[in-house]
Amino acid sequence: MASKGRILQLQNYSVNDGDGIRTTIFFAGCPLRCRWCANPEGYTPKNQILYVASRCIGCRRCEAVCPEGIPFDFQSPQARERCTGCGACVDACLEKARKNTVTEYTVDEIVAKLESQLRFFRNSGGGVTYSGGECTMQAEFLAELVDAVYDMGLDQAIETSAYFDLEALQPTLDKIDLLFLDIKHMDRDKHLAFTGVDNDLILRNIAALGAQRGGIVVRIPTIMGVNGDDDNISRTAQFVKAHLRDPQIELLPYHPYGVDKYVQLGMPYDEGEFRTPTQEELQHLTDIIEREGVRAVSFK
Repeated sequence: MASKGRILQLQNYSVNDGDGIRTTIFFAGCPLRCRWCANPEGYTPKNQILYVASRCIGCRRCEAVCPEGIPFDFQSPQARERCTGCGACVDACLEKARKNTVTEYTVDEIVAKLESQLRFFRNSGGGVTYSGGECTMQAEFLAELVDAVYDMGLDQAIETSAYFDLEALQPTLDKIDLLFLDIKHMDRDKHLAFTGVDNDLILRNIAALGAQRGGIVVRIPTIMGVNGDDDNISRTAQFVKAHLRDPQIELLPYHPYGVDKYVQLGMPYDEGEFRTPTQEELQHLTDIIEREGVRAVSFK
């Protein structure tokens, strides 16, 4: 039986995660718990139910088909704890008040979808980008998919936290043209406080990959109040300069677009002092990066 990947979304016509027009594949599951995360549905590989209360008309069709006997009002913590994510309520809801977060695909099913996009890939120099969640958490399925896309002759990119077992993933990464590697913070304790893990493995992996190959861009999700200060950006640029053959950094400004998802998943949202940098602040941080001898790049 073919293995299946647990996928949040296949996003066609993506232009922000590599060259040309791409399909970005968002994998479910992530070992980090970034307090500002815009995609909390990607924390777990398990299917969850997004519940949009404003669309619910109280018809109770969902209640009638739920094997756990969960009431139609899906907002209580008790209801969430009992939910197994079977998706029966999603199929029953006529008003689209419920949505599955995860869809299972085989490699062949994804390849068939990619084949429908070949004209766009080839005319634009685009390809496929693997993202998440954290795509490397499904390492076996990722390896199978990368092999299949490699055989199609398509450009491949990966967007990752770099929190993975490099030795196990090395054969997969060797077939990927462009690596987007995140550095959330250079300070170990702050990285732990803001993401739930320290940065030891991340920095070690980036240094090791930088010694092996080119085709690496370090991305910084830039959040004022977290990591958008001069010292952190300067230290990150110095690290990148020291370890990458062609040192490049892309600043990704924080946005609060994922707040509604926390409500729909019944999850608490961390209303920290997170702020989107202004254009002036971004330019200032860009200047710091370039003064350290690192290219500031943008795939927007």
